[in-house]
Amino acid sequence: MAAARPHPAPASPPELGPSRAPSPEPARAPRAAAWPQRLAERIGGTASGLLLALGIVLLVVGQSVYERRAALDAALARTELLARVLEEHATRSVDTVSLALAALGGTIDADGGAGLPHIGQALTQTLSGLPLLRAVAVVDGRGRVLASTRAADVGLVLALGRLGPLPAPGDDALGPLIQGRSLAALVQGAAPDAPAGVGFMPLLRRLGGGRSLLLVGLVNPDAIANHQQQTLGGLAASAMLSSHDGQLLAATAELPLAPGQKLPPLPAFTRYLPAQEHHSYLGPGIGAGEQAVAFRASRTRALVVLVEQPLDVVLADWAGQTRLRVLIGAAAVLVVLLTTRAAARSRRGRERAQAEVAAREREMSIIVGSVQELIFRTDVDGRLNFLNPRWETLNAQPLHAALTRPLAELVDEGSRAAVRGLFAATHDDGPRRAQVAIGQGDSRRLFDVGVTPLVEGGRPVGFAGSAVDITERLAGQQRLREQLAFNELLFEMLPLPVAMLDLQGQYRRLNRAWADFSNRPRAAMLGQAALAALPDQEAELHNRMLAQLLRQGGTLHYEAAARSAGQRRDLAITMALVPGRGDAPEGVLVAFVDVTESRVAERAVREARDAAEEASRAKSEFIANISHELRTPLQSIIGFSELGQARGGAAPRLAAMFGDIHRAGERMLALVNDLLDVAKIESTVGTFHLERTDLRPLVREVVREFEPLLAPRRLAVTQSLGDMPLVAKVDPLRFQQVVRNVLANAVRFSPDASTIELTGELTAANEVHLSVRDHGPGIPPAELESIFEAFVQSSKTKDGSGGTGLGLAICRKILEAHGGRIQAVNAEGGGSRFHLHLPARGFTETLPGSL
Repeated sequence: MAAARPHPAPASPPELGPSRAPSPEPARAPRAAAWPQRLAERIGGTASGLLLALGIVLLVVGQSVYERRAALDAALARTELLARVLEEHATRSVDTVSLALAALGGTIDADGGAGLPHIGQALTQTLSGLPLLRAVAVVDGRGRVLASTRAADVGLVLALGRLGPLPAPGDDALGPLIQGRSLAALVQGAAPDAPAGVGFMPLLRRLGGGRSLLLVGLVNPDAIANHQQQTLGGLAASAMLSSHDGQLLAATAELPLAPGQKLPPLPAFTRYLPAQEHHSYLGPGIGAGEQAVAFRASRTRALVVLVEQPLDVVLADWAGQTRLRVLIGAAAVLVVLLTTRAAARSRRGRERAQAEVAAREREMSIIVGSVQELIFRTDVDGRLNFLNPRWETLNAQPLHAALTRPLAELVDEGSRAAVRGLFAATHDDGPRRAQVAIGQGDSRRLFDVGVTPLVEGGRPVGFAGSAVDITERLAGQQRLREQLAFNELLFEMLPLPVAMLDLQGQYRRLNRAWADFSNRPRAAMLGQAALAALPDQEAELHNRMLAQLLRQGGTLHYEAAARSAGQRRDLAITMALVPGRGDAPEGVLVAFVDVTESRVAERAVREARDAAEEASRAKSEFIANISHELRTPLQSIIGFSELGQARGGAAPRLAAMFGDIHRAGERMLALVNDLLDVAKIESTVGTFHLERTDLRPLVREVVREFEPLLAPRRLAVTQSLGDMPLVAKVDPLRFQQVVRNVLANAVRFSPDASTIELTGELTAANEVHLSVRDHGPGIPPAELESIFEAFVQSSKTKDGSGGTGLGLAICRKILEAHGGRIQAVNAEGGGSRFHLHLPARGFTETLPGSL
């Protein structure tokens, strides 16, 4: 600059010489003529300095404004990426549960509902493979839980209206967030079994086949919240999952709202949704102050993921850099102004100029000291003669302890050879670089060191260098390499065939399982069209599915057939779009499962079930037919034997013979009647006529029937049926048949002059419980269950009286047809006790679908 150049020294005026001129005018004339030029140079130099200072200020301001905009854009891009990742996880998690429920529903539909009593194992297996679920249950159209992974839920009657709209048959729907941990929270009038903020989202799947059955999966939103927390990691950000109507379903711990609460009217809901499925903006959020917010709505579920980050956190780094930049800019402006001022005052003398230079050096030393990387200078042998204060921060050592020492002595022993190479005498005067380690143990850090020779007079006089801490960068690169290696190994080890196709359907990647199934070398398949080797009909199906996937996005599941090793195989195929840059997909990920054996097993099960049903029907028809055929001659035998008894009064021997014939006929008729009962109960067509009634009058009527049998043996029946009605939905005649059979057994095997105890009550499980206790010989423990099988009698109670062994079997079938059960136990003090259980039905109770 003009102000920085020293003015040429004027020639010594005559008046300063040894002899003074007689007149001063000739000496003042040159000074008078030069002062306008000197003033112009001084003004020009000052203006240049001010313009340069102004340029520095504008540069600092412009850079700060640009970097602020870049920081905001980066924050919005980061929140958009997080929202996309979290939305895909939430959607994929719910779709996985949906797929599992669909498979389970297919199993139930396939066996026609016959396997519902044993579906618990399948429900448990489904739950064990899906940590997102709290429980899985099967519910009928009346809201009763038929089966569940929680035994305590079986038998509960749910308020179906709280589950949300029911899906169409064969479809599923995600209900609202419900406070509670289990289905017990949905019982009418029941209090929630969990504190506020703990709940579940019911995923309902309605089964086909004409049955009003629901599969209910209790989706745990806390699992989604945990994944959100892990994904955010150490970021000062918050994430939440909500419904389209603004109900909070899951959230990270930083948010002040609890799941189930209503979100405030955020711009994501009031301005953008549903017109835009995803967007990011700066504005209000859940947290205090202005936020960088991004949201993304699920394409398949009524779910919205929101991610927000406070602007003060987003701009924290920018603010720190801006302060540093302002400090450096202010220092630079100060340097420029001081330099300008120094140039303007350079004529004031060498000492003043030297003082100003020293001040500038001190200022530059401050600037260098504020740099966050290590800066140093050495002599030609590599001995340090300058270090900036960053050394003390990195090594916790004072500067004077390192100065004058060779740099090679201050680094790790393994890096000393590389450091000595930096200062080797070579003809190369360019920059030299090396990676070295400084410190030991946990404080060991890696640095990228660069030095440049300082040359004066054609020979090096020292080195200037800097060192950048690359420890975290190298560690991150190593973790990335390990993750990529793990992903590659996992891709190869997957037993499921997986392939990556481009948008034109050509192979880009495929694993070993895919190549083995295709029975072709992997190298020969890469870059080739995946459908080229398929017949036209199969290729058309896959092309149609691929076009549908590209059109609707997300994930697509379907089944198709293929040939492997010359055999036809049934495949369950899953295709998903692989996201790329922007909104354009990068390719298609395809995986399939060979379900041939499963389909063969399903067909075998159906055929076996059909055969068993046909055999059971044939047996029932045979028993019914043969029983009807036997009753006609038996009626004749009984009738003629009664006639013989009536007319053989004069011949006692003949009358006794007719009496034997009559008793044998009665016993045979009882056996035929029992066989008919078994056949009718098994057919269950037109057998039961249910009505809601109080069971106590029915029981008392049966007891009165037995009074003629009780008196001769001095037996007594005590009844304790309570004051409240014991209401159930039963066929009165069939129910009395059960009580009659159980009471007849008690009378038959009770010792004379003993008491039979008959009690009834309503249990906490909403069941009617009847108990019949006798003081007979009891039942061997090994036979407590087998006595309910047809034609089986207890070894202790066989008395040769000719019982058929069908009475208790008929009782069990009748109670099971009523939704109840019967069991036998040995009572304390001797004898046995029979327990009868029936579902209770109040007189005012109405259930959907009840008769």
